[in-house]
Amino acid sequence: MTGNNKRPVNPRTGEKRSDRPFGEGLRAALSAASQTPARASESAPVETGASQDVAAFLDKAKAMAATRTAPGNGRLLFALDATMSRQPTWDTACHLQAEMFKEVAGIGTLDVQLVYFRGLGECRSSKWVRDGRTLAALMSRIICQGGHTQIRKVLSHAIEGTKKKKISAVVYVGDCMEENADDLCVLAGELGMRKVPVFLFQEGHDQTAEATFREIARLTKGAFCRFDSGSAKQLGDLLRAVAVYAAGGYKALAAYGERGERGGQRLLEQMR
Repeated sequence: MTGNNKRPVNPRTGEKRSDRPFGEGLRAALSAASQTPARASESAPVETGASQDVAAFLDKAKAMAATRTAPGNGRLLFALDATMSRQPTWDTACHLQAEMFKEVAGIGTLDVQLVYFRGLGECRSSKWVRDGRTLAALMSRIICQGGHTQIRKVLSHAIEGTKKKKISAVVYVGDCMEENADDLCVLAGELGMRKVPVFLFQEGHDQTAEATFREIARLTKGAFCRFDSGSAKQLGDLLRAVAVYAAGGYKALAAYGERGERGGQRLLEQMR
């Protein structure tokens, strides 16, 4: 607002938020994406203005949807905000994780890696596991601790991981965002170019987090959904749909939606 030089304050931490325009995240992501070498069958985008760059990026993202991971082999990175504000819903998240594995049992193999952050800069990842009980045991040993979000580390970890072996999708569950949105958008842009969709589930109604999460979902051709303690069934439906996608690809997700599963239908609507 004109005449007001005060920057908004994060109600959770008391820190001043960045006054950089949010739209710069998309421009930064596009700039980083344009530096990625084009394949022999692709032509490099012609830089003829911001609108042309945006159109080129969206066209490429749509093309990615038709070339998802092959059925029968999936790797899902499941990331959780384990800071203190998540404690009330932590048990719910552990329960829904087990439900997700039941849904993909007959579709194909699904390897899952658990990533979580908490405290003062702590960000850890598990080994890749296929047994849902093993993952549930890992989650049960995590105790939430106070600290700031570390989403940048999660996205960076996903980029490095998919360079070594393809990651089918990333799931992130959190309630807020206390980082620079532009930095996250750059990383999301690279994940999008590497065909790794990010599915973000937000607890609560933090507007800054929602805006950033929606942009990450858009840049990676993933999906965004809000979640609170009163809609555990909705989150379970969506997580099972994401697991179906990671294990069987886009066709499996489409078939899942055609069966009348609401979670699959909602994801398809956002990914088209």
